[in-house]
Amino acid sequence: MNRQSLSLAAFIVAVALPLPADDAKAESLYVPLLTYRTGAFAGSGIPVANGMHDYLTMLNERDGGIGGVKIEIEECETGYTAEKGVECYEKTKAKKPLVYNPYSTAITLQLIPKAPVDKVPLLSMAYGLSASAVGKNFAWVFNPPTTYWDGTSAIIKHIAEQEGGLDKLQGKKIGFIHLDAGYGKEPIPLLEQFKSKYGFELFLYPVPPKEMQNQSSIWLNVQRDNPDYMIMWGWGAMNPTAIKEAANIGFPMNKFYGVWWSAGEDDARPAGEGAIGYRTLNLNGTGADYPAIKDIQRLVVDTGKSQVTSKGRVGENLYNRGVMNSVLVAEAIRTAQKLTGKTAIDATDMRRGLEHLEITAERLKEIGLEDFMAPMKVTCEDHNGHHAVYVQEWDGKQWKPISNWFEPMKDVVRPMLEQAAAEYVAKSKPPERTESCD
Repeated sequence: MNRQSLSLAAFIVAVALPLPADDAKAESLYVPLLTYRTGAFAGSGIPVANGMHDYLTMLNERDGGIGGVKIEIEECETGYTAEKGVECYEKTKAKKPLVYNPYSTAITLQLIPKAPVDKVPLLSMAYGLSASAVGKNFAWVFNPPTTYWDGTSAIIKHIAEQEGGLDKLQGKKIGFIHLDAGYGKEPIPLLEQFKSKYGFELFLYPVPPKEMQNQSSIWLNVQRDNPDYMIMWGWGAMNPTAIKEAANIGFPMNKFYGVWWSAGEDDARPAGEGAIGYRTLNLNGTGADYPAIKDIQRLVVDTGKSQVTSKGRVGENLYNRGVMNSVLVAEAIRTAQKLTGKTAIDATDMRRGLEHLEITAERLKEIGLEDFMAPMKVTCEDHNGHHAVYVQEWDGKQWKPISNWFEPMKDVVRPMLEQAAAEYVAKSKPPERTESCD
């Protein structure tokens, strides 16, 4: 063979050989989203789903994905039920997902035992099992930036400030209205501890899911008990109903606190002027005046790639909560790519990315979300971080911050979480952690 023929033969052999796995470009980064756009919880689920989906879509449109690899986004409708959530999990598992976002405490509780077996991490951002913050027991579950127990402590801390100190809670009455499900019951153990420690009376008002829009009798009981403060752990149709009923009995709204999931604009609007003064915790900024949100508007919403039905919905609180969730996903993917040197990361790599996730103030500015959220860090030991929150108040048209960012009572909450994690392990006997804290 002459030199030209040899060169041609060598070229044919070279292109026919498969590339080494580490050099092969990933076709996509598969991120399933367990969402609910139907049912009694759709009013809260839709804006969150839109925010999650739109931020990841924006990264595809603006940056070509993450690390040069497109994100494959697939929603699966759960209706906010554990059964359908597990069905979605089993349906999508074969597609090699990087991470699951259950967006339901009940679904999260069903998936926690599966995660270490299937080796796919769960990201339950500020919901789910509070004890899963303990990394030594829950290697595959992450719940940053703060737990429900942290949120409970933050509300009690803010109430105490209004009264002049924690010692001033002695003899006060605090009511807790909550969805009668895993999500709503999660704060009760901590409230019981605080009741004993600080000497306030605690009144529990569970709301069955089928009675979310029929709370009149519950609020008659509230009127009878006459608590000094009310705390709400609600979701979906429960929230606007509770706020309207509180207004109907004349409960002072500036003494009615909701968790960050009871903080949608559609939760407060239906009560009209009666909702003015209602307070909630928050984890993220509101409004559309962030460069990244403007990029979403320009590249996703304006081009018809979003399911947002009105431009005014972009920047609302729960929409931005969904954006925040996808920021955590995207930054964990970037972290995993840096750790491994691969763009074609898998779920095991993603777990490492989540366990080394750090989002600084400088990084938030880089991605167009300066002051959008508190800087946060996840470690091997702490899969949550117990990060800062702030209190906002409804002014009749929008949410207004009424506090600076402040820390929850970490010194009280963390030992309780470690005890709860140990109890979970003793009862459920999950596989022991084998993943190193590299």
